[in-house]
Amino acid sequence: MDIRECLPRDKFDYEAVRKLSEFSDVELKVIIPELMEWLQDGNWPISKPVEDLLLRLGEDLIPHLKDVLQTQDPQWEYFILVGLIDRLPISHLSMLQTDLVRILESPTPDEVLEELDGVIVELLEKMEETNER
Repeated sequence: MDIRECLPRDKFDYEAVRKLSEFSDVELKVIIPELMEWLQDGNWPISKPVEDLLLRLGEDLIPHLKDVLQTQDPQWEYFILVGLIDRLPISHLSMLQTDLVRILESPTPDEVLEELDGVIVELLEKMEETNER
């Protein structure tokens, strides 16, 4: 069975997420971009289960997270920041530090409107606290 046949078809497709959870991490890696799209709105019912699924993939998420942080879609950035990125281990979070600092120091007008700075300050403080230990 092609893993893409199991991708969610709508924001309520829990069964698809359940089926995807049966695939190996290696198999899931090929559909990371498609799964990331289900995180564009953290209010969608399958958003959290998709986050849970993606968290299994660890460091392989980093390039895809960087892509989202450069999309010029501040709502998607927000939901990625408060959802998936906030749940990453510090070792993975630190790989995004440059992107987080860029948004904090040189935000786009839409990133300012979405108030991403507050979320990013919390993430950077979380990294700093861990580094101090």
